[in-house]
Amino acid sequence: MTLTPAQKSAIEEILGTVIATTGPRGKRQISAMFMDLVDRKAWPHYYEVVPEPRCLNNIRDGMSKNRYKDARDVYTDISLVFWNALYYNEPGSQIASDAQTLKSLLETEWKKKSVLPSCRSSPPPSSPQKVHKLAATGVQKQKPVEPEKTRNTKSTNAQRQITPDMDVDILTPEPEVQANDGATGSMERNAETEEIVRQLEKGLPKWPGFGEEGWMQEVPVDQLLVVIQSIKSHKDAVGNRIATALESVPEEPTIPHLSYNYPLSLKIIESRVRSGQITSAKEFDQEMARLFEKARGWNEPTSDLYGRVLMLQRLYNAITSPSPPPGPPYVSETNFASLRAGPGNTKPVHGSDGEGVPGVTTYRVINKDRTFVEELSYKGWNLRLGDWVHLCNPDDPSRPIIAQVFRCWVSEEQSKKGQQGLTVSWYYRPEQTFHSADRNFWEGEVFKTSHFADHPLEDIIEKIACQFTARHIRGRPRPPYWFPGFPLYVCDSRYNDRDRMFVKIKNWNSCIPEEVRKSNEFMPIYPFERTVFPRRFPSPFLGKGKGALKVPGGILDTTDSAEAEKPKKQRKGTTDNGPNKGIYVGANAGQATSTPTTTQQYAQAQAQQQQSFLQRSTVSDRSVITAAGGVAVLGNEQVERLPPETGMCSIKHFDRDPETNEVLWFPAPPMNIARTPPPQHSLTYLHYLATKRKRELGLTDEAGDGQSPAKRVLPSVTEVLRAVMKDAPL
Repeated sequence: MTLTPAQKSAIEEILGTVIATTGPRGKRQISAMFMDLVDRKAWPHYYEVVPEPRCLNNIRDGMSKNRYKDARDVYTDISLVFWNALYYNEPGSQIASDAQTLKSLLETEWKKKSVLPSCRSSPPPSSPQKVHKLAATGVQKQKPVEPEKTRNTKSTNAQRQITPDMDVDILTPEPEVQANDGATGSMERNAETEEIVRQLEKGLPKWPGFGEEGWMQEVPVDQLLVVIQSIKSHKDAVGNRIATALESVPEEPTIPHLSYNYPLSLKIIESRVRSGQITSAKEFDQEMARLFEKARGWNEPTSDLYGRVLMLQRLYNAITSPSPPPGPPYVSETNFASLRAGPGNTKPVHGSDGEGVPGVTTYRVINKDRTFVEELSYKGWNLRLGDWVHLCNPDDPSRPIIAQVFRCWVSEEQSKKGQQGLTVSWYYRPEQTFHSADRNFWEGEVFKTSHFADHPLEDIIEKIACQFTARHIRGRPRPPYWFPGFPLYVCDSRYNDRDRMFVKIKNWNSCIPEEVRKSNEFMPIYPFERTVFPRRFPSPFLGKGKGALKVPGGILDTTDSAEAEKPKKQRKGTTDNGPNKGIYVGANAGQATSTPTTTQQYAQAQAQQQQSFLQRSTVSDRSVITAAGGVAVLGNEQVERLPPETGMCSIKHFDRDPETNEVLWFPAPPMNIARTPPPQHSLTYLHYLATKRKRELGLTDEAGDGQSPAKRVLPSVTEVLRAVMKDAPL
């Protein structure tokens, strides 16, 4: 049986409709991801999992060359394109969502054509759902696995595979409202920008979990129980047991972005060790790493519980190291960190007049008595040049040190022979700097410093990521630099802790290791559909409840700082008020600015206009905030959140700038006072100008007295006739 002309025409029309389908605003072609097959060399696993790969271009070519003899065969191939995508990609990802949309469209359009035979809506026999005996939806959930059966082997289930690394421009969804391409225009509606970020991160590859290198080896099983008891019984200086922070974490894997999906707790690990289900130190080490992973994600960053979890992790790292500290009980004045002081409490590397602990950091990378290597492995983390890490902070465990790896080395010193470590560059949080009260900070913003420090591998808490502004507002890092769930920071400026000055970074390459600088591209991104700026926060020291912050930074005294800056000329590129783009959020309206984010929560709030340093020195500020006494005295009352219906619907009625299309915001209501009239010329001067113009036009009399000449009176008709008759000859 061959395709009739009517059937072929109907199928070509359906295929054209499927291919031409776009997003809600018509900017993105949904079918673009399904037009061609993925590269076999780049994605060999796809061809192992999917029995019969299909793509729309091949089907369209087959139709044009009359390769199909039955309409049902065409329908099967088209539907296989979408069934394969639903099976291979993560449920809820953008690819899976697009595949479901097009599959539903295919079924609807097919039923409209009476000349075409009816076809099945369930997966074809050759689909991966049938071959691998999965449900028709292709979204079967994994059953919880018993802890003793999990071990350390990676799941081979196709649903756990990483989403193919493809162009995210295709994966990014269409926003519900047409957006302005300008940077500032992208900040107008928080619900839309929030959805853009959330949808992008939803479709990104998931973290596959810890690696197989760097784990504890050759430790007797009996000693593992000693390690657990040491963690459970550790107390702080007051006598409080710290392990309650671990015990309060639920056993079930309810936290998003975990690398495993089975119940886990300290009690379960102890039970498995006692029953003999954990038979090696490596397996025990991996389970403890997963437990700390869950505990970090469960507790709010910078909270007390979060700090206790990180302190216990550092204690665990110390106990399981080749050279454990004496104990139990274990006592440390630096929260078991290897350094004596952390960011904000160390002496500036330039100058000898600064405050802080000396000898902790240097201004350059030290090369003496060490062998540099390209990569080090520690408890499943593979660390290379350019990677970003959280390191244990000796001053405040709840605020781990944010650092970038500049060197991986093995010590050659006689006393530390064979010890592995990292040389890193420190980044400061806003609360670790001194700044003016009116400075704003982006959410998750940190600052590059000149501090370089050597850390042993035991100081490592986890891998993170930090983006410079130019890329942070355009997208999210690609693997392996970052995965959803990892802490993510943004950097826009340097911080000089000696002069307490911020300098905006213009050359980003100067901030990363030279070896990484030479590569083609460092930390490539999955791009957003348009530019998205993070939220802006005021100083963490402002607002209610901020006075109790036990951090090394603070607010600069306005009078003292002004006197200190008088003899100095302001450096070009210095920043006084911080970033001025992004939704502004009040002191108590959101999370602290130092908290890293994985999905930015953009909230609509009052936009506070920023003035430059020169403008503020010459133009008076008549805003309501200034009239109330400034930002520092307002607290919660400085922010009034617009309701969603206003932000998403009524905002289209607001007046906009005709050139930039930005919404017009006014810092203060109009004042009911008479305007001061502009300067005017005197009457004497105006008379002089009029006389001058008349002279130039030749309208003055011969006397030149400025008087207008007498007007000439024309004779009447009678007078003219009399004159004519008089002169006429008789």
